[in-house]
Amino acid sequence: MTYSWFSRIIVLGYKKPLEREDLFELNESDSSYVVCPIFEKQWRKEVLRNQERQEVKASFHKEAHARKPSLVYALWNTFKFVLIQVALFKVFADILSFTSPLIMKCISICSKKPFQYFYLSKFPWPFLTIFMLTIILCGRYMWVEGWALLLSNVSRKRFSTGEVINLMSADAQQLMDLTANLNLLWSAPFQILMAVSLLWQELGPAVLAGVAVLVFVIPINALVATRVKKLKKSQTKNKDKQIKLLNEILHGIKILKLYAWEPSYKKKIIEIREQELEVQKLSGYLAVFSMLTLTCIPFLVSLATFGIYFLLDEGNILTATKVFTSMSLFNILRLPLFDLPTVISAVVQTRISLDRLEDFLNTEELHPQNIETNYVGDHAIGFTNASFSWDKTGIPVLENLNIKIPEGALVAVVGQVGSGKSSVLSAILGEMEKLTGVVQRKGSVAYVAQQAWIQNCIVQENILFGSVMQKQFYERVLEACALLPDLEQLPNGDQTEIGERGVNISGGQKHRVSLARAVYSGADIYLLDDPFAAVDVHIGKQLFEKVIGPSGILKNKTRILVTHNLTLLPQMDLIVVMESGKVAHMGTYQELLSKTRNLTNLLQAFSEQEKAHALKRVSVINSRTILKDQILEQNDRPSLDQGKQFSVKKEKIPIGGVKFAVILKYLQAFGWLWVWLSLAAYLGQNLVGIGQNLWLSAWVKEAKHMSEFTEWEQIRSNKLNIYGLLGLMQGLFVCCGAYILTRGSLAASRTLHTQLLDNVLHLPLRFFETNPIGQIINRFTKDMFIIDIRFHYYLRTWVNCTLDVIGTVLVIAGALPLFILGVIPLVFLYFTIQRYYVASSRQIRRLAGASRSPIISHFSETLSGVSTIRAFGHEQRFIQQNREVVNENLVCFYNNVISNRWLSVRLEFLGNLMVFFAALLAVLAANSIESAIVGLSISYALNITQSLNFWVRKACEIETNAVSIERVCEYENMDKEAPWITSKRPPSQWPDKGIVEFINYQARYRDDLGLALQDITFQTHGEEKIGIVGRTGAGKSTLSNCLFRIVERSGGKIIIDGIDISTIGLHDLRGKLNIIPQDPVLFSGTLQMNLDPLDKYSDSELWQVLELCHLKEFVQSLPKKLLHEISEGGGNLSVGQRQLVCLARALLRKTKILILDEATASIDFETDNLVQTTIRKEFSDCTILTIAHRLHTIIDSDRVLVLDSGRITEFETPQNLICQKGLFFQMLTEAGITQDSVTK
Repeated sequence: MTYSWFSRIIVLGYKKPLEREDLFELNESDSSYVVCPIFEKQWRKEVLRNQERQEVKASFHKEAHARKPSLVYALWNTFKFVLIQVALFKVFADILSFTSPLIMKCISICSKKPFQYFYLSKFPWPFLTIFMLTIILCGRYMWVEGWALLLSNVSRKRFSTGEVINLMSADAQQLMDLTANLNLLWSAPFQILMAVSLLWQELGPAVLAGVAVLVFVIPINALVATRVKKLKKSQTKNKDKQIKLLNEILHGIKILKLYAWEPSYKKKIIEIREQELEVQKLSGYLAVFSMLTLTCIPFLVSLATFGIYFLLDEGNILTATKVFTSMSLFNILRLPLFDLPTVISAVVQTRISLDRLEDFLNTEELHPQNIETNYVGDHAIGFTNASFSWDKTGIPVLENLNIKIPEGALVAVVGQVGSGKSSVLSAILGEMEKLTGVVQRKGSVAYVAQQAWIQNCIVQENILFGSVMQKQFYERVLEACALLPDLEQLPNGDQTEIGERGVNISGGQKHRVSLARAVYSGADIYLLDDPFAAVDVHIGKQLFEKVIGPSGILKNKTRILVTHNLTLLPQMDLIVVMESGKVAHMGTYQELLSKTRNLTNLLQAFSEQEKAHALKRVSVINSRTILKDQILEQNDRPSLDQGKQFSVKKEKIPIGGVKFAVILKYLQAFGWLWVWLSLAAYLGQNLVGIGQNLWLSAWVKEAKHMSEFTEWEQIRSNKLNIYGLLGLMQGLFVCCGAYILTRGSLAASRTLHTQLLDNVLHLPLRFFETNPIGQIINRFTKDMFIIDIRFHYYLRTWVNCTLDVIGTVLVIAGALPLFILGVIPLVFLYFTIQRYYVASSRQIRRLAGASRSPIISHFSETLSGVSTIRAFGHEQRFIQQNREVVNENLVCFYNNVISNRWLSVRLEFLGNLMVFFAALLAVLAANSIESAIVGLSISYALNITQSLNFWVRKACEIETNAVSIERVCEYENMDKEAPWITSKRPPSQWPDKGIVEFINYQARYRDDLGLALQDITFQTHGEEKIGIVGRTGAGKSTLSNCLFRIVERSGGKIIIDGIDISTIGLHDLRGKLNIIPQDPVLFSGTLQMNLDPLDKYSDSELWQVLELCHLKEFVQSLPKKLLHEISEGGGNLSVGQRQLVCLARALLRKTKILILDEATASIDFETDNLVQTTIRKEFSDCTILTIAHRLHTIIDSDRVLVLDSGRITEFETPQNLICQKGLFFQMLTEAGITQDSVTK
């Protein structure tokens, strides 16, 4: 009951920084494992009840508004017993709170019999069991994740990752905050009713005047609440937009840096943020009005009551007992009057959050019944007259599919970009909306997505994917997927942690890990979406031979392979040729070759070099060559130590006290003018408040000594007028203080957010590759929420309480000087308790803040791989993992709440000692001092408990919430990139020749690592085409990163057209270079915005580049054409189309130097040839550096640069290199490219 069992944590936290292991665990009944299933059961019941209600209405032909299942009912049915229990405790606590004024009244009347009353004085009641409500929090995150895994594609378009993260953080937080104060909805009116009834006993019918004032104010507060609701809705939309855009920016940060687009996207976020702050400003002004009514209501109620009290009967005289008992009741009235509008506003805001959560929980789910899985037949997969679209009302993407795939068959799905190849796999998985026909599927499924999805965990866990370890089979899978050499080179083998989105492994490794995961699952059907696109040619051959092909591990399984590699077709049992969403041709290789000109044309489009790749001619590559080829693919870095730098950094949790510099940082952002003005306003407010009470005391004192009633009548109106004037002055000070606070807090929010955004965008790319995105998003969501909404409130309350406590002590000490003797030890105890509490509470808050990031990271990761998770049928496992990370957060939250209760009980006890001491002195000195002074002292003593409690708690809140400012400012001191713009600017036409020169260039990724590039010296000619080749890990991508200064030099220099690139700003450099990257990254927004985010080019120029990229026809077929909305991550375009949009971007930005990083890996060979022709033609007057994985793309280069272990080994024309028979010749031979085909 006194929470003494928690003292161990408090003392431990004072001695050393607390760690997660030190905290108390959750009760099992409060854990997400217990609470979630109960809630889910109640929610399903509510959904069924709602369906029954709708059916009944329909049977009576009632056209009523369709009612959604209610989240409130589901919550009530889940937690009603806890809520009722807490309500009973609250009733008891409220009744006890009214004993203080009654006891004070008794002390005034019976001052000679003190001790029989003291034991009742302000009896502490520690049953404020707010924590019992907080278990409602337990399920929030899991409901969201659980439903997110079931969302259909149309629902996923409605709810972006940013919006769902916002549901988890802001909306769940809103609901949690309300649960702590939910009882105030009925408790505040109950307290007001009790206060009014006790006032009636003191002042009779005059109290009705006060009630009239209350009734008058209620509709005004209702109007304010309605306005707040509207503002909250628009605020939530702005937050959703901001988090959605931020999430995409952080995932596509490499593109932003390469294209120097940071200022453009920074401007977009700041525009959304300004809309958010505008709404916050209006909310702040409404808060000014609320503060005015809050301060003025008790004063207006007392003024109206006393005024009518005198008018009702001229014989009514104010005595000390009446005045100070009434004033105590008015003070008690102040809290429910303050709480009621606040809780009504919170209910209004929570209603919006509930609506959003209801919308999410009621969104359309996938329909597993679209696919028949329990049928008996001889085919593994069957489509009969089946048509599909991405949403029910959309245009069919696949039409009239009639395909029967026998069990154990190897099937190829081929076709041009956008023909519907990947959509066929999505239809088999049930990811699309079935419009017509029948789909049948027999057995379990494994899926390898076109863009490999990798989890942030060790390599082994990625491959096992929840399955039991079978060592022998595991080794066999690793060997077949060509992963053994990689694992030998990784610092911890298969125990090496892979970063978020697989940032610390290459594209080829991602695909092979993804393939290994599928193979290890032992499924019946394998859906493989172009798994060879990102791997080198000879590795692709090995994967086909040992895994997918007729002699591979999966030879007896059903395999459906989407591919652009047409040389594999002779090995296939069945070939499906897709064209515009329909099956154009289907049959074996020989059947199609004899019947179909189309396939012949496709094969003719194949270059001669690629024909030479036919698998029939491949000889077995010895294991030593494979090992040589598989040197660590970690971003092309040769040194084995390099892998260590990629261990993903866990969030650093600060220890010790929050430095004053952090608070100072906030005050500087707040603005010193606003700081001093707000202090002056709050000082004035408190001085006037004390003046009011002293005036009343003097009034009562004078009334007592009045010899005649007429004398009393003369001063009465005068005293009442001055009392009213003081009240109005106090209201004015409050109004000014609230206005100043709003202006200052907006300035602080704007400044800190801009600094955070600026710091994040200036961080080097390495930071984003080694830190989970969830950590950064957490700062923009949870931490900025505290800075925007809470911190200034805590600061204001603390200043107010400090002035209040000082005023109270001075007033009591003035009346009862001996009171100082009692206060000194109590103040010492207060500070001791505060010191112990803050040390523990601060660290628990930090642990809670850090434990939120894994929730967001896991959730974001789950959403990005939702198709893979559903294909493997692992939804429940991921929901379980989410419950685990949420439980970790709840443990911190639980300990935080208990620490607050621990503090509350001890502060209440000390406050009651102070009241007891003041009352004792007042009674003992009753004969020597005026009853008015006694009344004033006890009245203030009763208030000091609340003020001191608030003061200590808000001091703690300031320190614990300052952690958010600390976290937001954390990136300020991290190493940044070089300046974007410097005083030295290159000429506007630079570079005009395109001559790139490396002179003794050296580069390393980190100071403590070996050199990634060593002594690189070469020079290109103007308008020369250079191919850059090398084994995996030779340093090809590092070279391009150095050109863009993503990696800075360790020695030497790079000169472009006579200018050393290290002497100019990053944006002057990056803005003048051009790159088509390997990963096609698009952002949500219009197609036009994706092509031209800086809005530099005309529509005609955009159409021109779309035509050159063979996208014009596709874009013209879209209803909105250039304004077509691209979904998050470009999800509504195929990967090939995304790659072509990236090519269009480069064509639009045409500069003198172009870097191609295997830019055509995801498109079919026909389109690839067209694209290569376009690049040669459109960039004929440019210097082109091509980083090649498919060697045929650089065969026609003017010269080829061959890298090995970070050094240049060969640099000559392709013909000369072949004659030299060095490393380049060896690579050509392994790839099956003959000397004849090169000569051609």
